[in-house]
Amino acid sequence: MKTTNDKDNIYEAIYDVVRCIPKGRVTSYGAVAAAVGAKSGARLVGYAMNLSTNVKPKVPAHRVVNRNGMLSGKHHFSPPEKMQQLLEKEGIKVVDDTVVDFDRLFWDPLKEITL
Repeated sequence: MKTTNDKDNIYEAIYDVVRCIPKGRVTSYGAVAAAVGAKSGARLVGYAMNLSTNVKPKVPAHRVVNRNGMLSGKHHFSPPEKMQQLLEKEGIKVVDDTVVDFDRLFWDPLKEITL
């Protein structure tokens, strides 16, 4: 059974991966989950992003989208348009709540992070 400390540790691992996403790039919930060893934990990553608002150092949760490039977490931003605005500020084009050129902009933590 997981304890609160286990949950805190996995969230910190998730936040560490998300902090590595370069400006102007995006990744998916599933890719972050795979990077922390929770291959079927995309939903867990979503929960972590939802709770990351006041985490220090800052977590760029706006760079995490669903596996199709959709801004599925936008409703957790205030206002919901803020997720798109943050991405566009970094040069990422979004149309109909979907990242344009998602495949080109996709950042895969398993390939990009070296330990």
